[in-house]
Amino acid sequence: MRKDVRILLVGESKVGKTSLIMSLVSEEFPEVVPYRAEEITIPADVTPERVPTHIVDYSEAEQTDEQLFQEISKANVICIVYAVNNKKSIEKVTSHWIPLITDNTDKDNRVPLILVGNKSDLVEHSSMETILPIMNQYSDIETCVECSAKNLKNISELFYYAQKAVLHPTGPLYCPERKDMKPLCVKALTRIFKVSDLDNDGILNDNQLNFFQRTCFNAPLAPQALEDVKNVVRKNVSDGVRDNGLTLNGFLFLHTLFIQRGRHETTWTVLRRFGYDDDLELHQDYLFPQLKVPPDATTELNHDAYLFLQGVFDKHDKDRDCALSPEEVKDLFDVFPYMPWGADVSNTVCTNDKGWITYQGYLSQWTLTTYLDVQRCLEYLGYLGYSIVAEQESQAAGITVTRDKKIDLQKRQTQRSVFRCNVFGDVCSGKSGFLQAFLGRNLMSQKNIREEHRSFYAISTTYVYGQEKYLLLHEVFPDNDYLSDADLACDIVCLLYDVSNPYSFEYCAKVFKQYFMDSKTPCMMIAAKSDLPEVKQQYGCTPLEFCRKHKMPPPQSFTCNTAAAAPSRDIYTKLTTVAMYPHVSQADLKSSTFWLRASVGAAMFAVLGIAMYRVLLKPR
Repeated sequence: MRKDVRILLVGESKVGKTSLIMSLVSEEFPEVVPYRAEEITIPADVTPERVPTHIVDYSEAEQTDEQLFQEISKANVICIVYAVNNKKSIEKVTSHWIPLITDNTDKDNRVPLILVGNKSDLVEHSSMETILPIMNQYSDIETCVECSAKNLKNISELFYYAQKAVLHPTGPLYCPERKDMKPLCVKALTRIFKVSDLDNDGILNDNQLNFFQRTCFNAPLAPQALEDVKNVVRKNVSDGVRDNGLTLNGFLFLHTLFIQRGRHETTWTVLRRFGYDDDLELHQDYLFPQLKVPPDATTELNHDAYLFLQGVFDKHDKDRDCALSPEEVKDLFDVFPYMPWGADVSNTVCTNDKGWITYQGYLSQWTLTTYLDVQRCLEYLGYLGYSIVAEQESQAAGITVTRDKKIDLQKRQTQRSVFRCNVFGDVCSGKSGFLQAFLGRNLMSQKNIREEHRSFYAISTTYVYGQEKYLLLHEVFPDNDYLSDADLACDIVCLLYDVSNPYSFEYCAKVFKQYFMDSKTPCMMIAAKSDLPEVKQQYGCTPLEFCRKHKMPPPQSFTCNTAAAAPSRDIYTKLTTVAMYPHVSQADLKSSTFWLRASVGAAMFAVLGIAMYRVLLKPR
């Protein structure tokens, strides 16, 4: 909502501009009228719209043309005053004042105009017959008010309409020539309808309509009022009501009706509640609420945000197969101004046999976005209407900012749910295969991935001691001449070499010595392509000796070249465990008992998790 309103009164001399202002302020007609009233500010608490209002007078006798032009440029609304008993002052509205204002305002941002017929106490007839053709000719004219400064007739109404023209302008909403809403208004209201249609069946049932009413107007509709609304729609729009619920066409018709009947403040209240500004764009403060993230903290979705996103998934998973088809993904993001997910998302998270993003993959992608770019996540949640549906102040309420990692190390425990593993390795060492194997894809299925759809991230869940955690793998380009802070910032480092390439290990050793030897970030060596014959690495010591020397766990064998089954996930459980417990001693990391406890815990809770998920799916 605008912070204040500036109203400028212009018109020929002696039409009563100053008298109108003084009658409003003193609530009586002034005996002595100066050439020009001083600028008056009406406090917010005494105006119907609760907005401070500045009223500015113009006097040809006291002001220059330059001063007039400056006032026109500063005004939010301009009242062109004429005397109903003076034909010349009416003629000047079109011959002088409207052209003057048009020439001194931006054509793409016209100021609303109000025609004010003063001195109605001096005539018995109305000037509306003369004024209506003028209103039809100029779309900038919001309304016309006949009043009397002497009798105090319609004075407060005049300034209320002026406020309303600024705070609830008709221009962005409605085209009077076509007698229909403008495309941007239709687009905004369509998004609002789709956000409010919580079950995505194309209608707003009584519960959804009442939720909408409470959200926008802080009060539900009485049952009879609901029926009256639907009856009005039924009489005017053939497909406006279906299954006793309001369709999109019915919803749009109602708002067209509100605007045509001068109740455009109703439509503006709805638009502003759903985040729109005066230009019918989503406001930056709505899309990007304030969220402070300290340098050593990370960002995660909290329980409420996951519940909301689960609801969005259920809403669009029409065939109930626990995956989103390309059509369902398109439908889900129909409330966005662009498609936020590209083809690479299918190679970043888990998919089903058809390549469709699964329920788990969907939540994983949201988790990844939140971790890597929380501002983008806030924007996305804004498009989906998180603050509306979840009844929160803003999207920021759905984000958890984790504490500094140093505190986790001191306390030897963490509340974080997402752990980042940066994967280093030379060209063709098997990094991409390692990432895809985490998503359950063996070497054969990876061959179907097109190069332009390749992803340098993979994210999914693992279980560590019965706790579900997200592991985020990031493939780092093999350029050890320069690694950015982002390449180095992680919870665990994965150094991956090809056992069949004698020169592959050397790269891992160089990266470790240059960047991580003196770091507190734990590292793990991965002996990839272990299904191939192992060759001696052309380096000063063997990988095992290197790991012993630098107090790392021994190299972990890994292959994604499995026949029909998905590759083993044991290594990912180990990576997540070390990321969660970086303080664990190297002796424990080498202990088979330690890994057995972690693996058994992971397997047991994975089975329980699947069982619980199947129970939850039944009502979905």
